[in-house]
Amino acid sequence: MAEPKAWDGAAVRTWLERRVAAAKSDQVTAERGGRDRQDDCDKAAAEEMVCAFLKTKASTNAQAYFLEELKQFIARDEYLWSGVYDDTKFDRHVRTYARKLVRMAKGNTGFDNVAHYQA
Repeated sequence: MAEPKAWDGAAVRTWLERRVAAAKSDQVTAERGGRDRQDDCDKAAAEEMVCAFLKTKASTNAQAYFLEELKQFIARDEYLWSGVYDDTKFDRHVRTYARKLVRMAKGNTGFDNVAHYQA
């Protein structure tokens, strides 16, 4: 059985930076789609918010601290971000994306995938 991969804070920060850039690009694409793509824009904005918040945190250096930072982030009452179309859905998208990061951090998986489009 393979030994678990060690936590790599630099790789996590690189992944977060790339996700911010991808989310900004996705927002522009969604904006061009008009009213029908407003929810896609809010999803991309949620991804940008979460990743931008975390990418400069010292907690990225240790898995346990990163998970604690995410837990505190999810516990917030509301999330404020400019350019959001539906605040209620945006809050839900933020929490959903943050929970995705919790799963990734717990398993220490996915941070090596820096492609624009991810599964």
